[in-house]
Amino acid sequence: MNIGEIARRAGVSRSTVSYALSGKRVVSEETRQRIQAVIDELDYRPNAAARALKEGRTRTLGLVIPPASLRLTDMQLGFVASVVEAAARVDLDVLLSPSGGDHDRSFERIVSGRRVDGVILMEIRLEDERVTRLQQTGLPFVTIGHTAHPHGTCWVDVDYATLIARCVHHLADLGHRHIALINRSAELVAAGYGPAQRALTGFTEAIAQRGLTGVDLCCADDAPGGEACLERLRDEHPDVTAIATINEAALPGIQRALERAGVVVPRDMSIAGVAARHWAEDFRPPLTAADVPTEMGNHAVDLLLERIATPDAPPRHLLLTPPISLRASTGPSPTR
Repeated sequence: MNIGEIARRAGVSRSTVSYALSGKRVVSEETRQRIQAVIDELDYRPNAAARALKEGRTRTLGLVIPPASLRLTDMQLGFVASVVEAAARVDLDVLLSPSGGDHDRSFERIVSGRRVDGVILMEIRLEDERVTRLQQTGLPFVTIGHTAHPHGTCWVDVDYATLIARCVHHLADLGHRHIALINRSAELVAAGYGPAQRALTGFTEAIAQRGLTGVDLCCADDAPGGEACLERLRDEHPDVTAIATINEAALPGIQRALERAGVVVPRDMSIAGVAARHWAEDFRPPLTAADVPTEMGNHAVDLLLERIATPDAPPRHLLLTPPISLRASTGPSPTR
């Protein structure tokens, strides 16, 4: 059933029906009631566009994700899923849009085309042009991650610096004196990707505080990258007895390389890190780790809805520091 049929049965023009639905122009109470009676009789439900006109909203949130050419990590996919699920609970749709590389036009359509009520932006760099662009438009937005100067924005993030530092202190308490950080890819580190940069900061500070020897390595975000990185670590830094990592996608490769080399965890090498819980539990033996909260997307949606409802309110942020779950992958240093 469409607006034309409603207009015919109510004896009014299509534009009058449209005005009655959208509220853009005044329609007499008698006419409005006649139109509403037809709508009730036909059980008509305005489509999303008509409802958006009436409410002044699209009832759609934009979620800006990394380029489709890049394989999303399990953690990133978890963020996407939690955003979609949280939006669905409040009857909102989610429009996915890649950004970066050849996808700048897609991002620009999201921020300037009035297609969404607000935007959630993932994978934040310390200096991020996308955040600056969103600030210029006035469109409500929230970031998963935060820039180097985040005070004027709403965001939710994991405290990677603190968590990696806690991993280092845990390993140091077990007697490890030579510890490596297996970070994210060299491209992400060079681009100023927030988690990678903050993990390196936390690692470096903790190493200095405990008077340890530390080495940091970049690693591609996949299993082959993990294998290559672990082999390089053992070849170039044979004194290392413990690893801290935020690269969950590399964990299967790290495990394969350790097993191939006959290195027993944690007897010969201890490993701790920050990872989604199922990645940590699937590692053998299970990984001592800060489990990344699966509800980060929920928090981002909640913050964005607050921002849409009260755009002049002071921006809020959430910095999450989950506890380190002690599992079986860490033990005393073999040289203790």
